[in-house]
Amino acid sequence: VVDFDTVQPTNINRQIFDLESTIGTSKVIAAADRISDINPACRVEPLELFVDEESVEQIFSRQPDIVVDAIDSLNPKVQLLRSCYQNGVPVFSSMGAALRSDPLAVRVGDLSESNHCPLAKRIRKRLRKDQIVSGITCVYSIERVDFDYTQEIGPAQIETGTDRGRTRNTLGSLPTITAIFGLVLANEVIKKLCGTP
Repeated sequence: VVDFDTVQPTNINRQIFDLESTIGTSKVIAAADRISDINPACRVEPLELFVDEESVEQIFSRQPDIVVDAIDSLNPKVQLLRSCYQNGVPVFSSMGAALRSDPLAVRVGDLSESNHCPLAKRIRKRLRKDQIVSGITCVYSIERVDFDYTQEIGPAQIETGTDRGRTRNTLGSLPTITAIFGLVLANEVIKKLCGTP
C-alpha cells in the first residue's frame, strides 16, 4: 500500500479505513491495520511515499504482480501508469468519481475507450506523448460532469493535510460512487488473478 498522506476528515466519506479514530494517522498504516483486522494472515507492506519518478523505481523494485491505481493527482497518476505500462505490469486504474451520482454509469474498459471523464482525457493526452494509447484498464463513469479545471481556487476549496503536490480543488464525491469504483477495481483484479475473462 503506497500513500504519503494522513487521514483527513474529508476522506471519511470515501475510504473505508478512514474514521474519526484514524484522523491524523498515516493512510498506509490505517489501511494496513484495517486489512490486518480483517485477515491477520495477510501481509501488507505500508510504503509512506509520494509517487514520483524516484519512488516509482522503489515501488517497482518490489516486482508487483498487479498495481491498483487510485491516485487523484494528475502528475503522480500519469507517472505510475507510464511506469506500469513500460514495465509490463498489469494496472487497474480509477478515473474520476467526483461529482458523479449515477451508479449505473460506471464502466470498465481500456483508457482509450473512456469518455466524459475530464481526468481520463488529461491522462490520455499526457500518455500519448510517450506513444501510450491503449493497454491500461480503468474504471470510469460515462456520466457527464460540468467542471472547469481552470477555475480559480477559493479558500474554502483548498485541500489541507498534505505537504506534497500543488493546491487543488476539493471535488465532492458520493460514498456510493467511490465504493462502486473501488469494488469494480477489486473485482477486475480478482478476475485477473484467477485468470477469468
